[in-house]
Amino acid sequence: MIFSTATVPVNPEGEPPLSRDQVWAGLELKARDARLFLPPGVCTRCEVVEESATHFVREATIAGADLSEIITLEPQSKVTFFQASGPREGAIINELFDDESGALQLRFYCYLGLRGKAPGSAEEQAEQTQFDSENGYRAALHSTLKRTRELVAQGRL
Repeated sequence: MIFSTATVPVNPEGEPPLSRDQVWAGLELKARDARLFLPPGVCTRCEVVEESATHFVREATIAGADLSEIITLEPQSKVTFFQASGPREGAIINELFDDESGALQLRFYCYLGLRGKAPGSAEEQAEQTQFDSENGYRAALHSTLKRTRELVAQGRL
């Protein structure tokens, strides 16, 4: 199984500050359309195909893989992506929280397996290494906050 986590401050020194509401709006927008937040060409399709009071279903093509995710929102706090179909199974969570000093933090964590691959396989180990690398989910958190700042500056959030 793959377990990975990363946490970054929302408002590091030298960056325009973001409010919890602004970051939440960015996270919700990213959940609904990842194309706005991923590098060009990485996500070629992303659409909400079902919506209810408790969740929505998103179908997307990311890095060439077709996937379906059931997404739940805990307003101002957490977005959970349950991997319904695609290369992975499990959950990916983005969580917004205040640390012990009251500073706003954004955390990613996941617990995943690779469909059709044995636990601990070379493919799973490679995925774990990628998630934990400097180009993995820590970089994705920074990218999400950067894009959120851009959308705020443009008046779109």
